[in-house]
Amino acid sequence: MIIFGERINGMYTDIGDALRAKDPKPLQYWATKQEEGGAHYLDLNSGPAIPKEERAAAYEWMVNVVQEVCELPLVLDSTNYDAIEAGLKLCKRPAIINSVDAEPDKMDRVFTMAMQYNAGVVGLCMNKKGIPLDHDLRVAFAMEIVATADGYGLPMEDLYIDPLILPVNVAQEHALQVLETLRLVKTLSNPAPRTVIGLTNVSQKSPNNITNLLNRTFLAMAVSAGLDSAIMNANDDDLVDVAATTEILLGHKIYADSYLKVFRAR
Repeated sequence: MIIFGERINGMYTDIGDALRAKDPKPLQYWATKQEEGGAHYLDLNSGPAIPKEERAAAYEWMVNVVQEVCELPLVLDSTNYDAIEAGLKLCKRPAIINSVDAEPDKMDRVFTMAMQYNAGVVGLCMNKKGIPLDHDLRVAFAMEIVATADGYGLPMEDLYIDPLILPVNVAQEHALQVLETLRLVKTLSNPAPRTVIGLTNVSQKSPNNITNLLNRTFLAMAVSAGLDSAIMNANDDDLVDVAATTEILLGHKIYADSYLKVFRAR
């Protein structure tokens, strides 16, 4: 289970304020804290805090300040591909581009960048019409992305398919469709692409007393369906423990009494 730490995102007030003020301290605090929590990658997302015309410079700045204190590889998360490319040029370790949907012109841009900068790619199971409900359509979009990645020579281990989980309080019917998509994506190629979800989306705007429960329960269900990674709260110790324990119970890792410690040390 690969954890993409979600916290360096301009949607959070402290990060948004830091991006506007060019204050590195909040970004560096969360980079270090998420690494300590068990993150394997750090997702960097300016969110709406930075105007579009300033995002390339913002991603350069984010990459630089995070890499001053943390050696974890980065996930550059934006719909602005110029900003992503600006950040890729500065990454010290192979990064991941998050994300691209199944639109040919976007895929051409993203997979060209991925090959140039030795980066992975997150592919979204949607097109310009939006996110489908039916798992068959999600899988069809995934197949388009897999075929394009293969055409560019991107190894399947560097491709992450995101079936796109929506908030359960407004789109409950999507949860089962996402689980079935995860299962079927693993049949699309040999070797199969990896899979990823934005885990916190499942509990978005649910009452605070159940958000953690929703996240933890869905994570266990998704891993059993074929989930390899998640953009998630790397500092929710119980959530990280669920990820580690699910791997043990499914036989993905060999049991040892110290498996929780070993999971965080990977």
